[in-house]
Amino acid sequence: MPTAYPTLFSPIKIGSIEVPNRIAMMPMGVFSPRLMNLRTAAYTKEGADYYIERAKGGTGLIISGIVPIIPMPYLNPVNHPEEYVEQMRYLFDGVHEYGSKMFIQFTAMNGRAAWFEDGKVDPGLPAPSEIQNVWDPTLKNRAMTVEEIHQYVKNFATAAALVKEAGGDGVEIHAVHEGYLLDQFAISFFNHRTDEYGGSLENRLRFAKEIVEAIKAACGEDFPVSLRFSVRSYVKDFNRGALPGEEFEEKGRDLAEALEAAKLLESYGYDMLNCDNGSYDSWYWPHPPVYMPKACNLEDVMKVKEVVNIPVVCAGRFDDPDLAEKAISEGKIDMMGMGRPLLADPELANKFCEGRLDDIRPCISCHQGCLARIFQHKDISCAVNPACGREKSMVVTPAETAKHVAVVGGGLGGMEAARVSALRGHTVDLFEKTGELGGVFVWAASLDFKEDDRRLLAWYKKQMADLGVNVHLNCEATADTVADYDEVYVATGATERKLDTPGFDSPNVTYAIDTLSAHDEFEGDDVVIIGGGLTGCEIAYDLGRKGKKVTIVEMTETILNAYGLSAANYNMLMDLLDYYHVCVIKNAVVQKYENGVAYVEETEKNYPNIANRAKRMFALGPQGEKHVHEIPADHIVACVGYIANQDLYHELAAKVPEDRLHLIGDAVHPANVMEAIWNAFECAIER
Repeated sequence: MPTAYPTLFSPIKIGSIEVPNRIAMMPMGVFSPRLMNLRTAAYTKEGADYYIERAKGGTGLIISGIVPIIPMPYLNPVNHPEEYVEQMRYLFDGVHEYGSKMFIQFTAMNGRAAWFEDGKVDPGLPAPSEIQNVWDPTLKNRAMTVEEIHQYVKNFATAAALVKEAGGDGVEIHAVHEGYLLDQFAISFFNHRTDEYGGSLENRLRFAKEIVEAIKAACGEDFPVSLRFSVRSYVKDFNRGALPGEEFEEKGRDLAEALEAAKLLESYGYDMLNCDNGSYDSWYWPHPPVYMPKACNLEDVMKVKEVVNIPVVCAGRFDDPDLAEKAISEGKIDMMGMGRPLLADPELANKFCEGRLDDIRPCISCHQGCLARIFQHKDISCAVNPACGREKSMVVTPAETAKHVAVVGGGLGGMEAARVSALRGHTVDLFEKTGELGGVFVWAASLDFKEDDRRLLAWYKKQMADLGVNVHLNCEATADTVADYDEVYVATGATERKLDTPGFDSPNVTYAIDTLSAHDEFEGDDVVIIGGGLTGCEIAYDLGRKGKKVTIVEMTETILNAYGLSAANYNMLMDLLDYYHVCVIKNAVVQKYENGVAYVEETEKNYPNIANRAKRMFALGPQGEKHVHEIPADHIVACVGYIANQDLYHELAAKVPEDRLHLIGDAVHPANVMEAIWNAFECAIER
């Protein structure tokens, strides 16, 4: 098929196999019992269908999420070889049916990054050396014995042979990557051993060397073995990552050592390097949030390609086919790696090939449906694609009876209900009282680093047009307007909470939506933000990087208490607030605003929580003394939440039968993008 991306859609050899194009699905954890057999670590039919859907969508190489091979009675194919092989055949056959190839990624797991559901860390879990744990630095993991290392190597080889027997195309070793156990061996900051597995770079890579040698011995030299490779660690210290562009002393793997390691890994027999950056100590590099630049790892990964001859994959917010085509055609990398974008749209590769870029449902780098759910022990999925991980059970099918459907409110929830209803064959009227679709998400997407949010809005608007939804803008629906429809979805959203604080009638006081629509027009340098939720902190970050002196005042003892906010997003935003010198005052409220001064009163004795900058700026009193602090404020921004708009719903409840009336989105209760979309999808798919 002719395509605008001839290099991206050209085949490539990885060892002995040929992959039909240069698009690879990156490994993402799949550990829920519905998707993975937690005894054998084989994928269930539902788990296999999740991967097969991406092969159907045109992805050339599928790399599974990590599969442990450590000595334990569960989640280990080595313990159940016959069952594992039998259960995996459905997956490999399904992927091959669409011409794609599939590797299984095996891991020695976490080492010092191990954690447990009850929040307690088992210090008996081995690391390269006796070093502090990521999640509980008061504990130290013990050093791994040489005998244990040899058992792990044997398990890797046995597991790889099982993949080959089941029909898999290759394996990937989760080795020099993300600060997991094998990466800890590779980095001198964590590896203090004095035996043959510590000291020189060659010794620190010996574990990875013995693994590939054992696999080749068990499976043959022509069986492909990839290695997951974090080029640079971006670690400033234990549990301290470095931001893009920040000057720092690398404590992990720097670029010079990475290039030496890459050459050694190729010489050991690895057939591909699957690259990104980062470590558990700098978690927002391997799991880049919305605040991270697009293609954030490309520059470092291109350096790796200069020193090796095996294929090199680049991943990390890398979803631009034009950039990928250029980099691959110039020989800078060999493959484009994508994880979350393929969760959002499993047909992404085919849409690239066909030039249908406007039809791609974009990943918004929120981590709410993927990484956050993995840590909640739920199925991997996607905030903007509720069918992800439920490919067969949540397929949208034509309704038995075509209906006339009304949707009141054109936010994300309303548009999702309209989209699904139209796909089911219903005639849909969508009523939006303003002149633009999108609701409050229009303003949430206005920050310049939210380009994917704006792409999501554009995608929804195109879906409305393509599916023939009758959109009525500047049209406020009433109970009489919609009462006679067969189905009525009330997606009337929410209204910002207001504060009656003295002085807040000043023109220098704005709330979140007005602030987001005109934040570049602020006069003066000092800004006080009331409310340390996600919206308030994102506005603070945006203003801080534009040179404003920002203070967040939060009435509770913590900020960023947003449900579903993953550690990667949380950690990066917290580091950004610190980097741009945003002052955070907790357990405090603004008592009044007068003559350009915000009078901040502590609600508790909280001086230990107040940043040093605040102590310097405002000459706070001795610890434990409770009084009011006078903070300069040329402008105040109030981000204190929303109240659901349910008036129309209650009016309709008296006129419309309960089974035809549906409250969805923020009108149920203000939440987040994922909840609004999922709630609407799951409601509309049944009607």
